[in-house]
Amino acid sequence: MDYALHEVLEVQEIAAFKTTCLTKSKTMRALVSDKELKDIMQQDITISTRQLEEYSSILSKAKPKY
Repeated sequence: MDYALHEVLEVQEIAAFKTTCLTKSKTMRALVSDKELKDIMQQDITISTRQLEEYSSILSKAKPKY
């Protein structure tokens, strides 16, 4: 699929931000003792992982138009 260059760059920026958030959630989850908060963080990890897979799929199919 053809995307404008700025669209590809925006998806890359979102993926980079989401990767940072995922790393933080995984790291902080190990330090949390509250079960409810751990569950919320695990949900965030699961959702973020799925979203990053979707972004990766989009980027692998993207053919930027210059």
